[in-house]
Amino acid sequence: MPTKSRIATHEKLTLVATLVVSLALADVAHAKMVAVGDTFPAWQLSDQTGKQVSSRELAGKTYLLWFYPKAMTPGCTAEGQALRDQFLAFQAKDVEILGVSFDEPAKNAEFCAAEAFPFRLLSDRDKTLALAVGAADSKEQPVAKRISYLVGPDGKVLRAYDTVTPASHADQVLQDIDSTKTN
Repeated sequence: MPTKSRIATHEKLTLVATLVVSLALADVAHAKMVAVGDTFPAWQLSDQTGKQVSSRELAGKTYLLWFYPKAMTPGCTAEGQALRDQFLAFQAKDVEILGVSFDEPAKNAEFCAAEAFPFRLLSDRDKTLALAVGAADSKEQPVAKRISYLVGPDGKVLRAYDTVTPASHADQVLQDIDSTKTN
């Protein structure tokens, strides 16, 4: 017959296990993408120069927020180059481009300089935004998922991209901008 102390220990272990599972599920809940039509969460991040950039300053503008895993890696470079090469087309459509990774601002500055990016790269070092919008599943995740959001002037998500092909993403977004404006 189990003793009271064994039962108490078992109950404590069960409680701890339940708590761990609950916390893990809460983290997974953060990993969900923001749906089209929903308001994109407010954010404030440092750009590659250390300047603070916020969603508040972008109110009234359409912007593309592209999350990339790591500066100066092949896929991220290809995606950034495609966006750079289509930068004038984005400007003509009044769409601002902003990249986001977990890299330090200095690493993003190096990436910007190496690739002559005409747009800002933001640092989400504490992963708060990434967790809120599905670019990370947990604070322990070492790099952001490759996802993007096209956010409208009212702060609502126009398009959510949970699958991105780096070299063709810029073209895809430009097509979507045109279809969004005609709808």
